Amino acid sequence: MQKLVIQGGKRLEGELVVHGAKNSALPLLAATILSQTETTLHNCPELSDVDAACRILSYLGCKCSREGPSVTVDTSGLINFDVPDSLMREMRSSIVFLGAIMGRLGKCRLSFPGGCELGPRPIDLHLSALRKLGVEIHEEHGYLDCDAPKGLKGGKITLSFPSVGATENIMLAAATAKGDTEIHNAAREPEIMDLAEFLNKCGAKISGAGESTIYISGVEKLSGCYHSVVPDRIVTTTYLCCGAITRGELIISRANYSNVASIVPLLEHMGCQIYAYGEGNIYIKARKNLKAVPTVRTMPYPGFPTDAQALIMALCSTVDGTSVFVENIFENRYKHVNELIRLGASIKVEGRVAIVEGVKKLSGASLEATDLRGGASLVVAGLFAEGTTSITNIYHIDRGYESLEKNLRQIGANIKRIN
Repeated sequence: MQKLVIQGGKRLEGELVVHGAKNSALPLLAATILSQTETTLHNCPELSDVDAACRILSYLGCKCSREGPSVTVDTSGLINFDVPDSLMREMRSSIVFLGAIMGRLGKCRLSFPGGCELGPRPIDLHLSALRKLGVEIHEEHGYLDCDAPKGLKGGKITLSFPSVGATENIMLAAATAKGDTEIHNAAREPEIMDLAEFLNKCGAKISGAGESTIYISGVEKLSGCYHSVVPDRIVTTTYLCCGAITRGELIISRANYSNVASIVPLLEHMGCQIYAYGEGNIYIKARKNLKAVPTVRTMPYPGFPTDAQALIMALCSTVDGTSVFVENIFENRYKHVNELIRLGASIKVEGRVAIVEGVKKLSGASLEATDLRGGASLVVAGLFAEGTTSITNIYHIDRGYESLEKNLRQIGANIKRIN
């Protein structure tokens, strides 16, 4: 078992490069199924979740290869329409293969997905939407057997919640369906826009991505293309928090400033100086005495992202004053709180609300990562804590961060991975 060991208390200075977004790369890899030729994704991060997606593609009969930051997928040999339970359980976003396989083959069989346990993330929205496109779905013994005997047909779909995964599945299924599809109350995340851009490069006709209504005119077939994955906004947020919590000074390059627009005002309120310059560069400098933000509420994009909640909470535990966090997306996303308390943080949780009182110091301790972003928040807190912090179960962190410890060492952190 591997773990991260951090000697905290060091001010971080220097430059960090943001890799491609996990939450964009995974649906893009699934989307390559719709193309009947070769596709290359540039800026595709080396993550365990990406590896899992490639294993699914390989099982389906595709050929996947990586050369540096680029992954090439040849789907001409696609033969299978089922995904084994062992592969589905590796990540939550594996459900996005449903829409892609249905769009290409008109039938699909898979089990319910796995991934971080953040409370119920039902796929009812996915299934009800696909049924409106002509998919017949039978649930039995933990598997979903899906078929479109009359082919996929466009339709009007209104989501009760702007689910990212459901929006992606509809886009993938509708891209080659007969007729027009409208998605109302669609998710607006940058990853949705990236998927639409990719599909349009392949020959799809999609408009409105990034707005509340997406319009899709089905086409007969798609062809492969070259596409670069958008920068990871949660990795960008993580690096901003690393700079702020160590009261450091960082340049974060290959980032997208507009995609972290809900994060920047909070950091500025605390007392950080932040601005964008050049081609994708963000500068942050934190003063010594940071102050708390009164309230942080997680919301669908463009609101404050739930994936950033644990990261900002780790930072708020070290500033002057009290912050109130309200988690509106997932009901079980405070698993990191008990681990932060082990470091000396003062946090009280009542249902979906967490009250964080800033403390002057944290002290190193032995911690356990319970999920991806919660695990990253422990790294952020460990950089501030006095003494030694060790974090186990770091396979959670590896799902979304490429060489996190190596990158942090480049800017002065004392962090290493050991067996």
